[in-house]
Amino acid sequence: MLSVAVATLGCKVNHYESAGIIEKLEAEGISVVPFTSPADVYIVNTCTVTAKTDFQSRQLVRRAHRTNPSAPIIVTGCYAQTAPQELAALPGVSLVAGTEMKEKLPGIIQNITNEKQQIDVSDIGLKRTFSDLPVTRFPGQTRAYLKIQDGCDAFCSYCIIPYARGRSRSLPQENVIRQVQGLTETGYREIILTGIHLGEYGHDLPSPATLLSLLRKIEDCTKLERLRISSINPTEISDDMIDHIRNSKIICRHLHVSLQSGDDSILKLMRRHYTTGQFRDLVEKLQAAIPEIAIGTDVITGFPGEGEKEFRNTVGFIENLRLAYLHVFPYSQRPGTVASLFPDQVIKSVKKERATVLRNIGNRKRIKFNSGFIGKKLSVLVEGSKDKGTDYVKGFSDNYVPVLIPGGDMSLASHIVQVTGDHMIKEKVIGRIKADERRTD
Repeated sequence: MLSVAVATLGCKVNHYESAGIIEKLEAEGISVVPFTSPADVYIVNTCTVTAKTDFQSRQLVRRAHRTNPSAPIIVTGCYAQTAPQELAALPGVSLVAGTEMKEKLPGIIQNITNEKQQIDVSDIGLKRTFSDLPVTRFPGQTRAYLKIQDGCDAFCSYCIIPYARGRSRSLPQENVIRQVQGLTETGYREIILTGIHLGEYGHDLPSPATLLSLLRKIEDCTKLERLRISSINPTEISDDMIDHIRNSKIICRHLHVSLQSGDDSILKLMRRHYTTGQFRDLVEKLQAAIPEIAIGTDVITGFPGEGEKEFRNTVGFIENLRLAYLHVFPYSQRPGTVASLFPDQVIKSVKKERATVLRNIGNRKRIKFNSGFIGKKLSVLVEGSKDKGTDYVKGFSDNYVPVLIPGGDMSLASHIVQVTGDHMIKEKVIGRIKADERRTD
């Protein structure tokens, strides 16, 4: 039996696509083994959002070659799309496959050899159809992901992704509904909608749709218990969407809204089409309409032109927002992007110091938000493994609070339970289940 090992870097979309590749390989009778094991073929699904992920991608290729020097290595993903020659030069690489080749990999893997090297990378900007690698199971996970959108039309000045993923493309609504129904019937109680630029969903379809119309359709046409929305831009959250989330019986009280900078001059240089004032107004509107909503955000620090004044503006802006958490990224200079040519590039040590400051703020905000649920009820989807530090059953509430349940047993896995917050261990809430509230499903 042919054995294949797959390694994945990057975003949820990349991981979803790898899961689709693996599922298709297994359906064809191919054995999928851990990446650290000897295999007949290796696949590395790369990321290129930062220089660090480029480096990590190359390291994975080298690791595969060391594990089995005679095995062909297939490199795909965003780094493969944008810099195929760099990857083709690495030892052991037999095929560099562009973004749109991912769905074809299960079909060609039987004939791959290490005798001939090939680069199969086309102009992703010309692609207009949605590449679908549907996933029906997520081993070891209680929540399912569903990729409904790919590509990006925004062309922010710092971002390489439009060149790696192409223009915005959407999974037709009927396909989304069919896949949600299938995942629900399999037993998944929560599905996370994901994409590269999720808020652009539907604009390219023959019968144009919107993310909001899709959210309504999922609620009306399926029996899903929980629906979570992944990252979305602030300009894509309308008053109608806020009203729908507030009144929805299935949409989680959790939004990840991208900020990137708390300084208006930097936002303009980034080509982000909103101001800090608009972002603040949106956060306050969401919190007024949906009590206890968790709002997280991304922040890039060390962008070209970010001096001490601009950084302090970001710190002050974030300090004054009631956020649940931060994802902090030092700016990475990406060749081919507009920002890579900007003057006033920030040195690495300064970017590192600023990222530390912001991460400390994020940690404080996470603890403050989660501690607000001591003495309150939380609806928790229990995961299939225990917390390593405490051996307690663990899960996440609908508003993304991490909860540990002492005395709970693994029969609760994949069930939604009602707990009352009792106290904290670090950033996690210890939840107690009353005897008459063990399950809600």
